[in-house]
Amino acid sequence: MTPGSASTLTVARRFNGPHESGNGGYTAGLLAARVEGTAAVSLRSPVPLDRPLDLVREDGLVRAFDGETLVAEAEPVAPLELEVPPPVSVEEARRAAQDYTAPLESPFSRCFVCGPAREDSFRVFAGPVAGRELVATPWTPPDWSAGADGAVEPEFVWAALDCPTYFAAYGGEMVLAFMVRHSVELRAPVVAGVEQVVVAWPLTSEGRKNAAGAAVLSAGGETLALGEALLVEPRTDG
Repeated sequence: MTPGSASTLTVARRFNGPHESGNGGYTAGLLAARVEGTAAVSLRSPVPLDRPLDLVREDGLVRAFDGETLVAEAEPVAPLELEVPPPVSVEEARRAAQDYTAPLESPFSRCFVCGPAREDSFRVFAGPVAGRELVATPWTPPDWSAGADGAVEPEFVWAALDCPTYFAAYGGEMVLAFMVRHSVELRAPVVAGVEQVVVAWPLTSEGRKNAAGAAVLSAGGETLALGEALLVEPRTDG
């Protein structure tokens, strides 16, 4: 998808993250397509499903509104300067996915990317890699996620890079947290129907905020896409 001029953006219900709102990575990818080059997207409120969001361009930003409520905003940023850990093999990723710990009943159990209670999910089940401080999963993107050239559409790459960052940041603790900012750099095509590896690793932790990096790797270890996410735990002090 190339940067567009459409005045609205709609997240279809099938692309939910939490049960009643859009997947953050997918939504961010749709909005980022309206920005040239590498983009960062800040999510300001839950993303409505099946409802057009008004897009407003101002001061280099592209903002999505639900009525008067700001849902998300995208801005161009410099290329990411993350150091990707040494590659994880497909075999290692398969073993890691067997230790995926998301419960069948949770706010994210039917996420279209990582939901274990959903048969048509992307099955991005990032589990811990033995002896390393990261999580990994194999990922074979379905044909419907690609364009005519066979390359996965950017918004689906953004989605696949979203969920693993949670498990990199929190492990098996299942802390309630939401992604509030996502940056992605697309380096090479991610091909549908081909098994790849998605990895994620913790970056920083400060109070309620945790940051993590993520990457889509080819079976040979090439970095195809790189992402960085900031996750925040809701306040519990009322």
